[in-house]
Amino acid sequence: MLHDPNRVHIFDTTLRDGEQVPGCQLSTPQKVEIAKSLELLGVDVIEAGFPVSSPGDFNSVIELSKAVNDPIICALTRANKNDIDVAADALRYAKRPRIHTGIGASDMHIKTKFNSTREEILERAVEAVKYAKKYVEDVEFYAEDAGRADIEYLAKMVEAVIAAGATVVNIPDTNGYCLPDQYGSKILFLKENVKNIDQAIISCHCHNDLGLATANSIAGLQNGARQVECTINGIGERAGNTSMEEVVMILKTHKTLGLHTNINTQGIYEISHQVRNLMNMPVQPNKAIVGANAFAHSSGIHQDGFLKNRENYEIIKPSDVGFPDATIVLTARSGRHALKHHLDRLGHHLDKDNLAIAYTAFLDLADSKQGINDDDLNQLVALHLATKLS
Repeated sequence: MLHDPNRVHIFDTTLRDGEQVPGCQLSTPQKVEIAKSLELLGVDVIEAGFPVSSPGDFNSVIELSKAVNDPIICALTRANKNDIDVAADALRYAKRPRIHTGIGASDMHIKTKFNSTREEILERAVEAVKYAKKYVEDVEFYAEDAGRADIEYLAKMVEAVIAAGATVVNIPDTNGYCLPDQYGSKILFLKENVKNIDQAIISCHCHNDLGLATANSIAGLQNGARQVECTINGIGERAGNTSMEEVVMILKTHKTLGLHTNINTQGIYEISHQVRNLMNMPVQPNKAIVGANAFAHSSGIHQDGFLKNRENYEIIKPSDVGFPDATIVLTARSGRHALKHHLDRLGHHLDKDNLAIAYTAFLDLADSKQGINDDDLNQLVALHLATKLS
């Protein structure tokens, strides 16, 4: 089924799971705008919404289907016929439609959410896949709360839904519970024990409740999964989802993994800002890859090493993700090398003695002021060097 066994399919759920963040609801035109950017970025699948949940979601799936050509357009459903009917209707204009249906796989969900039995849930899972298959060829099945599911039962469910026609099987760590080795082991067990597993793509859908979403997704890929379900900036329900930019750049940086995506990484920073602004969802400054401080250096030791060789303190080039150039942030911890870098940039080329005077004045200023800007440096040179060196 996979033409390239080393290609990782990027399934973006920014517009479905990501939009579940309180206060981040988007209008249909805004969703279309982001979807077009996701298409330019090179994502393989866009999960456009949960059509039965609201008229707005239904309409968004229709309009996204019309607006986007290359990515698969996916609609989420529960394992019931009405959800699937509504999703199929919403996908009627999609060039490459996918129905994403599923049900709980853990005993916790089976007993307390569905008040059912393993046998009944398995029947419902198979029935849902078969029913969705009547509408579309591409059917993805999610085994909700797979992270806490009994592995033997999970394997039985995966085998049954693939036999029923599922082309992708999603193994969600719905609550962000698993450790990376646990999640990776689940994927490996399925690869080794489900006899028809080669007929479907295994997908990772990990949540970040314990800060492990990206690590778990990578562990899944290392053990045979070939689709990652993620969001821009890692937004999503509760603590968020796997961050697309993190997964993509991990694979690009760690070439020994032998895995790659079709993502145009130079568009990452731009779409990060687009999603942030449209959803009014700030990105923390220390967020990996796209945070404001991701390529900012303030420690004197780091600054010196960076200025001598960028790779001393940067494993990713800012330009690789479309980020503005790395910045040397001047603080009280900055060294002479960093100060000289900025003074040179401003046209103040000082010899060793003058630099020593400027540096002493700079430290006094930096101790009393948060963040030193270009105006501060120009005034420092004018005031201190003019008086002390005249």
